[in-house]
Amino acid sequence: MATYDDFLKLDVRVGIITAVDDFPEARKPAYKLTIDFGPEIGVKRSSAQLVKHYTKDALKGKKVLGVVNFPPRQIGPFLSEVLTLGVPDGDHECILIVPDKEKAVIGGKLY
Repeated sequence: MATYDDFLKLDVRVGIITAVDDFPEARKPAYKLTIDFGPEIGVKRSSAQLVKHYTKDALKGKKVLGVVNFPPRQIGPFLSEVLTLGVPDGDHECILIVPDKEKAVIGGKLY
């Protein structure tokens, strides 16, 4: 069973998607995201399988939650630096976890 101390090891932050690019080399349809997590963390890149529910235009400017303290992960030719958080729909396609208020601060830490 995980403890509260285990939870505290994760650094989950609010970021804003500043750029979205196609990722045709991915095995499953995905985008390459550029996410700004504020001055403390900076701009990071992430690969996310979001094409079923989101267009590139709908993602740009969207606030998201991401785990920023996992080691980078090589996904084909792309180095994903953060894990963008989501939950599955009925078909196991990703739906983003997002702050429900616009006032969520970029770089704000989940608690």
